[in-house]
Amino acid sequence: MMSKINVVKRNGEKEVVNYEKINRVLEWAAEDIKGVSSSDVAMNAHLQIFDGITTTQIHKVLVQSAADMITEDTPNYQFVASKLLNYLLRKEIFNTYRSFPRLKDFVKLNVERGVYDADILNHYSGYDFDKIESYIKHDRDEELTYGGLQQLVDKYLIKDRKTDVVYETPQFMYMLIAMTLFAKGDTKERLKKIKTFYDLISTHKISLPTPIVAGVRTPTRQYSSCVLIDVADDLDSIFNSNTAVGKYISKRAGIGLNFRLRGIGSKIRDGEAVHTGIIPFLKMFEGTVKSCSQGGIRGGAATAYYPFWHLEVEDIIVLKNNRGNDLNRVRRMDHAIQFSRLFYKRFVENKVISLFSPSDVPGLYEAFGRNDEFDELYEQFEADTTIPRREISARELMDLLIQERVETGRIYIMNIDNANDHSAFTDKINMSNLCTEINLPTTPISHIDDGDDTDAEIALCVLAAINLGTIKNLDELEVVCEYIVRGLDSVISYQEYPMEAARKMLKRRSIGVGVTNFAYWMVKNGLSYDDPSSLEKIDELFENIQYYLIKASVEVAKEEGPCEWFDRTKYAKGLLPIDHYNKNVDKIVDRELSKDWERLRRDVLEFGMRNSTLTAQMPCESSSVVSSSTNGIEAPRTLITTKKSKSGAPLPVVVPEVAKYKNKYQFAWTFDNNAMNNIVSVIQKYFDQGISVNHYYDPRQYEGNNLPISVVAKDILNFYKFGGKQIYYANSKDYKSDKLEDMVSNNSQQPAMAELEDDCESGACAI
Repeated sequence: MMSKINVVKRNGEKEVVNYEKINRVLEWAAEDIKGVSSSDVAMNAHLQIFDGITTTQIHKVLVQSAADMITEDTPNYQFVASKLLNYLLRKEIFNTYRSFPRLKDFVKLNVERGVYDADILNHYSGYDFDKIESYIKHDRDEELTYGGLQQLVDKYLIKDRKTDVVYETPQFMYMLIAMTLFAKGDTKERLKKIKTFYDLISTHKISLPTPIVAGVRTPTRQYSSCVLIDVADDLDSIFNSNTAVGKYISKRAGIGLNFRLRGIGSKIRDGEAVHTGIIPFLKMFEGTVKSCSQGGIRGGAATAYYPFWHLEVEDIIVLKNNRGNDLNRVRRMDHAIQFSRLFYKRFVENKVISLFSPSDVPGLYEAFGRNDEFDELYEQFEADTTIPRREISARELMDLLIQERVETGRIYIMNIDNANDHSAFTDKINMSNLCTEINLPTTPISHIDDGDDTDAEIALCVLAAINLGTIKNLDELEVVCEYIVRGLDSVISYQEYPMEAARKMLKRRSIGVGVTNFAYWMVKNGLSYDDPSSLEKIDELFENIQYYLIKASVEVAKEEGPCEWFDRTKYAKGLLPIDHYNKNVDKIVDRELSKDWERLRRDVLEFGMRNSTLTAQMPCESSSVVSSSTNGIEAPRTLITTKKSKSGAPLPVVVPEVAKYKNKYQFAWTFDNNAMNNIVSVIQKYFDQGISVNHYYDPRQYEGNNLPISVVAKDILNFYKFGGKQIYYANSKDYKSDKLEDMVSNNSQQPAMAELEDDCESGACAI
C-alpha cells in the first residue's frame, strides 16, 4: 500500500497533497487569457511531488513552468506566470490574495519594521489615509507581466535582502512613493496630486528610476540617479573625491568622474618626485566603486572621462581590454574619451595631434569645450618647444579607440564642444555621467566638507521617462510632463545630501526627463528607424515634450519661485534649446514648429523656471522590464529578450503587442547607425542635456566578417557633425553558430558586453 504524500502549508501544518487543488489554481491563473492552456502548464511543470514539499515550492515550480512557455507565438503565458507570482506574493505578505490591510495600519507596520520613513505618518491624518486608500487600484498588479512583476520583487519592492522576505506589493509601493513626494501643501490640492501621480506611475505612463522606486518611502534619502564628480590635480582633491564616490555608491547612485590628473613622469614639487601616472589612482577609485552592493539592488558603477590630448590617452584607451595585467588595466570601470572640433579637423586632414600633461599646459582644461578659446591656446602650447609633449597621428589615435570600442563595447565618446554649445548653462560643461546622458557644470572639491563658501560643486541629476507606448495623442503629454516635473522637483527638496558640495543641486534643481518604449511608439504609428519620412513625426513628438516640460517648470516657478541659479542658465537669457541646436539638423528635417514658443519664451523671461535642465535620454534598461516595454529609444534586439534579474533568474521580456506587430518591429542590427544618428540629432535639437545612444554592428555585413574601422569612424564623424554629444555602447553581434535559426535569434555580445543584460550595473543606466 502506497504511503500518503504530505504537503507542508505556510503555517507549518501538513495535509495530503491535493492535485485537484493544484489544477484549480492553474485554471484560475489561465482564466480569460487567450492562447494559453492550464493543462499545458501542468504538463510542462513535470512536478516532482515528494513527502514534505512545501506549498511555496509547488507554487514556484508552477510560476516557472508558465514562464518557460513564453514564446513569440504564445506570449500570453507571461500573464499566467505573473498571476501565479502575484498570488504567491500576496499570500506571503498578507496570507490572503484578496484582502488587504488598512493603508494606515500597513504604513505603521513598516515604519515599526524600520523600512518606511517615519515622517510619512506625521504628514497625514486618519481622514487623509482613508481618502488615499480609496485611490489604490490593487487590480493593477494583475496587469503586470511576469518579467515586470519579478523585476519588482527582485529589485524594487522593499524587502529584507538577507532573508528575502518582501514587505509590500507593487500598488502599495506606488502609492507610498506618491504620498512621500507630495506630502506637503494644502490638503485638498495635495490629495489630488497624490491621486494623479499615483495613477501615472502605477499605469506606467511615467517610468521612475531605480533610486526613486527603490528608495522613496524609506529612511534612505538619496534619490539622484547621477552623480558627477570632478577631480583636480592634487592629492586633497583626489582622496576627498574618492571618499565622495564611496558615499554616493553606498546610496545607489551611478558615478561620473572627470580626471584632470597630470601625466606619468611629470614633475612633482619641482622635481622632488615624479608622478606615477593616472592608472594607480584609477585603481583606487575602481576599488571604491566596487566596494558597495548599493543596498543589494545592484553593484556600483562609474565612467571616467579624459581629454583626447592627455599624455596617457593611449594607455587610457586600452584600460578595459583583456590583454595586459592587473597593474596596467582598470577593467571594472568604464572610460570615455572627450573630443572637440580641433581633433576631428586633424583627423579628416590626416594630421598629428600633441599630447600633454595637464600640469604643463595651464588653462587648457578650462578652455576645453569652448572651441575658439581652446584651439588658440592649444596651438600656442604646440608652438612652445619647451613644453614636453608626444605627437601622434589623429587617425592612429582614432584607430586605437575604435579597435578597443568594438572589442570591448565600452570605450565611450564625448564631444565636449557640442555639449557646451547646446547646453542649458552659461557655466562650462566638463564631463558627463555613468551612462553618458547628463551634462551639468562641475567644479573639483578639495575637502570632503567643501560647501557654499567654496566653488566646489558635485553635480546631481534626478531622472524619469515618459512611456510613449501609453500615450494616445500629443495632448496627453501636458499632464504627464507637469507631474514628472512636480514629482522630480519634490525629490530634489526631499532627498538628503551626504556631501555639502552636492547641495548646489538645490540651487540648480537639475532634472532629466527622457522617453521609453520608443520602438513600440514607432510601430504603432507606422514609422521606421531608417525611413527619413519618419523624422517629421519624431520632431513633432519631441517638440511637444520639451515645450510642455518648460511650461510645467515655469508653472512651478510661479508657485515656488525659480531655482536660485536660474540666472546661470541660457534660459534666463531667453535662449531655448530651439535657439542653439546644431543647424545641420535642418538638413535632416526642417519642419515648421507647431507650438507657441514665443509666448513660452516671454513666460520664461517673466517668471523664470524651477529647474536649470529638463531633458536627458537615459537607457531605461531596467525600468523597461517593469513596464514590459522597449527600452529607451533603442530598437529591440529580438521580439523576446531574456534579461537577468538581480536574483539571477531569467526574465523573458516580450515587445508590446507582439502578435499584432511582430512583423513590423525593426531590430537594432538591421539598419545602419546613420539612421539612428539622424533620430538622435532630431531629439537632441530639443533636449537641453544629452542622449545615451548605442551603435550596433553586424560583422557579417562586411567582407570576411570583419567590421572596417572606416565604418565606425564614419558613424562617429556623422554623429559629431549633427551636434551629437555622447555615444554609449558599441554593440557587435557575435555569431556562435552557422545555423540560420541561430543567426536569426542570436542576441549575444562580445564577452565584455555580457554585463549589459544585467542592467548595465548602473544607476541612470538602470533607470
